[in-house]
Amino acid sequence: MQRIAEVIEASTTEFLAQCYELYQLPPLGSLVKTVDAPVELYGIVYNATTASIEPGRRPIARGKDEKDEAAIYQSNPQLLKLLRSEFTALVVGHRQGDKLYHYLPPMPARLHSFVYLCPTEEVREFSQSLAFLNILLRSNLPVSVEELTGASLRQMSQAYDDKRAFLLAAGKELATLLSSNFIQLKNILGKLPMA
Repeated sequence: MQRIAEVIEASTTEFLAQCYELYQLPPLGSLVKTVDAPVELYGIVYNATTASIEPGRRPIARGKDEKDEAAIYQSNPQLLKLLRSEFTALVVGHRQGDKLYHYLPPMPARLHSFVYLCPTEEVREFSQSLAFLNILLRSNLPVSVEELTGASLRQMSQAYDDKRAFLLAAGKELATLLSSNFIQLKNILGKLPMA
């Protein structure tokens, strides 16, 4: 399991994690988890940023006389310590013991919990039930629900040999959940590679 970050802020519905390596962010829609024994929390990445570690202090342009971007970091090695990459994940489920639940856990993640990028087998296991889609569709986030839902389903489909079958099943579930909102359904389906 690939440890990528650490929780630095948490609530019942989401957690903010700081990456150990600058720019080593999980893609939008990725399934990640924290492990707070005996509970594992699952989240879907919905936002990512790279910024200064000092609030209110913005980075300045440094590459005018450099041949490429790598040269900027070679000439200014302190930048690796002055910048940070973070991502926020929407909590969409949890595991307690052997049981997997597709609803919010009783407690938020603990600060300094390690965050892991879920391996293929775990993504496949989690996405066997599409009940998490209800949390995604009802969330109030700074990123559009359509974009996040499409991104998460595209990411999850990579865990399947038959990506098309998974996406068709997800499309059917979305059609049920969004039966009264055809426009939103159409927008999400338009973001899925069905060919």
